[in-house]
Amino acid sequence: MAAHLAALQCRPLVQTTRDRLAQALLDWFTAGWAASGMSLATSLRTLAATSVPGPGLAHVFGGVPLQPLAAGFANAGIAHLREIDDAHRAAMLHPGVVAISPVLALATTQALSVRRTADAIIAGYEVALRVGEALGTRHAASFHATATAGTVGAAAASAVALGLPQAQLHHAMGIAATQSAGLWQLVDDEAHESKSLHPAFAVRNGMMAAWAAQAGFPGARSFVTGRRGLYALLGGDGPLAALDSDLDAPERLNTATIKAWPCCAQLFTPLDATREILDTHDLSVQDIESVSVVIFPHALKIAGVHWPAKPAEAPFCLRYVVATLLIKGRLGIDDMETPDLQSPVLLALAERVQVITDDGFQRAFPQKRPSRVTITLRDGRSLSALRELRRGDPEDPFDWQQLQARMRAFAPALTDTQAARLTHWCAAFGDASNDDLPCRPVAELFGV
Repeated sequence: MAAHLAALQCRPLVQTTRDRLAQALLDWFTAGWAASGMSLATSLRTLAATSVPGPGLAHVFGGVPLQPLAAGFANAGIAHLREIDDAHRAAMLHPGVVAISPVLALATTQALSVRRTADAIIAGYEVALRVGEALGTRHAASFHATATAGTVGAAAASAVALGLPQAQLHHAMGIAATQSAGLWQLVDDEAHESKSLHPAFAVRNGMMAAWAAQAGFPGARSFVTGRRGLYALLGGDGPLAALDSDLDAPERLNTATIKAWPCCAQLFTPLDATREILDTHDLSVQDIESVSVVIFPHALKIAGVHWPAKPAEAPFCLRYVVATLLIKGRLGIDDMETPDLQSPVLLALAERVQVITDDGFQRAFPQKRPSRVTITLRDGRSLSALRELRRGDPEDPFDWQQLQARMRAFAPALTDTQAARLTHWCAAFGDASNDDLPCRPVAELFGV
């Protein structure tokens, strides 16, 4: 894998990868802007500044510049708060927050070129997604792979940004693997607010691992496959071939999903199916007798909240998001931030939403996320839709114009001028003529 990352830096970037990188950056900034005004974002900025005190040059969403380590930590956490950062079917993690956050934090002090920045981000995606795919579904049921495989990805991204040679890049990943952690127990114990700390700590540990390797510390070499490596100890059951197969295939960056809905990605296919029914039929809430949602069981291991007791639980409640979409015809950021959880209309409809798991659907997971939504009307009619893939998956992607519209919808605080500047900055990564120019993530991009 280390040799593969070294080779990627020496080969030309094809246009599709350049364009996909620009999209990934726009997605990351959208997520950061959407969450920068939240109280938890303030807490993350305060925690980062307290942990790594002193003024710095690295920009932070909605706050003053910090030291690179603090900025990487804060931005990774903030960009994950809204649950709109990108995802991946097979790896079951959020790659952008762990791949982009450390690189843009380091870009303020390392004088990175556009091409070096691109290589570093691509390396972060490549490693996080390959390791996540290898660890598989059993691992993802107990561990948040963004915090485990993501730590190794953050180390790879940081190491490439620092210009480490192949041997030290290998050490950086091995050091990071020993710091991989992230238990889903926080969901069971209703500590959803702390989920954003998972990518934040992954980035912190990944950056520290890269600096440790640069300082000469050795890392575990068989950090995934060894008898006491990640696969053996953290419940790995995925294909180990994901680590080193298809090295000539398009970069793993191209296989990520940009999220269409502001909630947990496990719930996207039922929302897409509901949206399909709404687009095809003229419905009112009064017409609905009952709603049946059949879904793969793994979804409820992460997004199994029966009914939210607080806003932080709303993105993980299937009944809430489906009922809200049926009532409003949309599901927006405001429905996650200020949900009216005691609305009589919402509660009445949610009580008529039945959630059923299907073992056959589970067998298709994680390559597919099947869900069937059936709405039975009071006049006896039954309307049904099946979705196996999600809007925003590589098979059903957004285009550049749609991503800009998505940015304005998810981050309404952006002015026209700010949106144009941000879009232009991200789009520059799609132009090979910019490769030798310096990467300057200026303050305005972060809402400062």
